[in-house]
Amino acid sequence: MASRFTELVIDCANPARVAEFWAAVLDYRVLQQSEQGVEIGAPDGSVRPTLTFVPVPEAKTIKNRLHIDLNPTGQNQAAELERLLALGARQVDVGQGADVTWVVLADPEDNEFCLLRRQLD
Repeated sequence: MASRFTELVIDCANPARVAEFWAAVLDYRVLQQSEQGVEIGAPDGSVRPTLTFVPVPEAKTIKNRLHIDLNPTGQNQAAELERLLALGARQVDVGQGADVTWVVLADPEDNEFCLLRRQLD
């Protein structure tokens, strides 16, 4: 027997705002929303894990110890980078160097994530 990874919980000041950003990034939809948080997932409910955004009073202060990696689908890395920036992501430097093949970005509440080069179809 083993455990199954079913959701990733992300602390934030404004769960609705961050959930809206990530839903647009991943083409997800809101599955549940309450004062305790917002859960987003695939429109048909088949893809796991879901992302759950929960309110916390404190602000983010250091680099994430865990982050999300994304692969572009249906377009190359450069085109996906433009789309993510238009959605509200911003490029950040976490010491990755200029010779890496991925792009480090931050969501509206400064949670880092990476856009990888490999395109998935």
